[in-house]
Amino acid sequence: MLAGLFLPLLTGPWQDGVARWIPAGPFNLHSSGLLLPSILVLAVRDREYTPPILLTAIFAGLLQPDAALGFALLFAAIGLHDVTRDWRIGTTCIFTFFAAIVMAVRGNPPPQEFVERVLVTAAGLSPFAALGLFLSLVVGFFLILRAIPASKATRYTLAGCLFGFTILSLMSNYPGVLIGYGAAPILGFGLALGLAIGHEDETPVPEEDQPAAG
Repeated sequence: MLAGLFLPLLTGPWQDGVARWIPAGPFNLHSSGLLLPSILVLAVRDREYTPPILLTAIFAGLLQPDAALGFALLFAAIGLHDVTRDWRIGTTCIFTFFAAIVMAVRGNPPPQEFVERVLVTAAGLSPFAALGLFLSLVVGFFLILRAIPASKATRYTLAGCLFGFTILSLMSNYPGVLIGYGAAPILGFGLALGLAIGHEDETPVPEEDQPAAG
């Protein structure tokens, strides 16, 4: 699945020096929207290899380039670090921050109508519609963060991923996650939730969060 992030570099299509889409017949699927949520769920389970998995995904984002992948990974790593307090994840957050900035200034093809910049477009047409879409994202964020039956590490990581994707869809020409016509993030988060629900990993509990003995 991680190798799928590199697939657009081999298959195209390329637009203005950017290759971040996987061709699927008449459609092009945003590779990170489709694959990154599930990659994060699986990375949380394999804690020894979480940092190299995240760094490999960042490398793919730098090559494409794809700032949405960078910011989604950044906030996902922040969420995971908040739970695990793992210094390796903290170091990955720092590197990911600078890598995401580099991605954000490289490559910005024209937006696809009703797929990218959905909230910005909706606000220009109907502020109430934009508000409704925004509130649906807020509800989705808190449901993932607090309500789904998955480990805390997984919930915080997926919620951070959703937050990062949403931030970039507001700032630049990237798919509106779960609210636009783009199928990739809908399929991506659907698959990730299917992998996450009911799975409890063995996240080490920081000493300050452990119950006192006796």
